[in-house]
Amino acid sequence: MIDTKVIVRSVKGRDLKGVVGEVLDRLNWREIVQPQAKVVIKVNLCTPEPEKIASADTSPELIEALCQVLLERTRDIAIVEAHSYRQPAEIAFRNAGLYEMAEKLGVRVVNLSKEPSRDVGNTLLGPLPEILLAADVFITMPTIKTHALTYFTGALKNQWGCVPRYDRIALHHSLDQLIVELNRILRPRLAIMDGIIGVEGRGPTNGKPRKLDLLLGSSDPVALDVTAMRLVGLDPSKCRHVKLACEAGLGKFQESDIAVDCNVSRTWPDFEPAHLDWAVDWMNRLTKYSWFRKYILSVDAIFYPTKRLVGFLRNVGIVR
Repeated sequence: MIDTKVIVRSVKGRDLKGVVGEVLDRLNWREIVQPQAKVVIKVNLCTPEPEKIASADTSPELIEALCQVLLERTRDIAIVEAHSYRQPAEIAFRNAGLYEMAEKLGVRVVNLSKEPSRDVGNTLLGPLPEILLAADVFITMPTIKTHALTYFTGALKNQWGCVPRYDRIALHHSLDQLIVELNRILRPRLAIMDGIIGVEGRGPTNGKPRKLDLLLGSSDPVALDVTAMRLVGLDPSKCRHVKLACEAGLGKFQESDIAVDCNVSRTWPDFEPAHLDWAVDWMNRLTKYSWFRKYILSVDAIFYPTKRLVGFLRNVGIVR
C-alpha cells in the first residue's frame, strides 16, 4: 500500500474554503493539527509589483480559505514571511491585503526578519526565527512556478523565505543544499500549493502567468513538488534540490511511490521551462561578493536601469 498521497483538485467555479477543506480532509489534517496547536503558515510573497502579484505570490483568497478551515481547530495561527532583498515584508503583506484579512479572522501576520532567532547548528544559514522552531505545525504554502536558478520553485523552495536575513541572495552559491537543510530543520507537516495561476518561462516573477485553477496538497513536500512538475510537463530530474531532498529522506520522488488523487483531466500544454541566461547566471555568481551586493544590487540608480537594459537585450535576442 502506498502511504504518500498528493491531492489535486480544481477550484474552477467552486468555493475556495470548500476545496481547501476537501484537500485537507483527504490528508487527515485533524490528526496533524491538534486542538489549540501553534500553527505557522509560510506563504510566498516574492514581488511588490501589483501586476505580478496574482501569478507570483500565494493567492490571498487561498490563504484566507486555509485560515478559515484551520480556525475550526485552533486560533493560534501565524502567517509568516521575511524581508527580501528589495522588499520589506510589511510591503508584501500590505500589497496582498493580509493585514486586513488577519484582523478580520483574528490571526497574526509576522515578519520573520524581526522575530527572535536561535542557532540551528548551520553556520551558513545562521539563526532561524524561534516562531518557526517552536511551531507545533509548520505549513508551507507555495505557488507553482518555474525558476531560473532552481528549475522549479514549490513546497521545498518556499522555505528559503524563512531565512530572516534580507541578503540571503548572498547564499545562492549553496542554494540547493541549504533548501534541503531548511526542510530538514523545519519539517513542514502540510504543503498546500497554489496552482490557481502559476508562472512559466522566466520564473519566479518575470515569466508568463499560466491559469490552471488548481489546488494541490500533501504531507510530503518532495512528492508534492515532483507531482506538480509532472502535472505541468516539467522534468523533476532537472530540479537538483528536490532530488537532494529525496536522497536526504525528506520525501518520495518516484511516481510509483506516490498515490495521486486527482479529479482533473489535463487539458493544458506543458509549461515552458525557465532558462538560465548569462545575465542571470553572472548575477548569481557575483552575489557572493559583498562589494557587488553593496555597490550594485543595493543601489536602485544602478540596479533598475541595468534591469531595464537586460530586459531590452532579451527582447531583441542578444541575451539568451
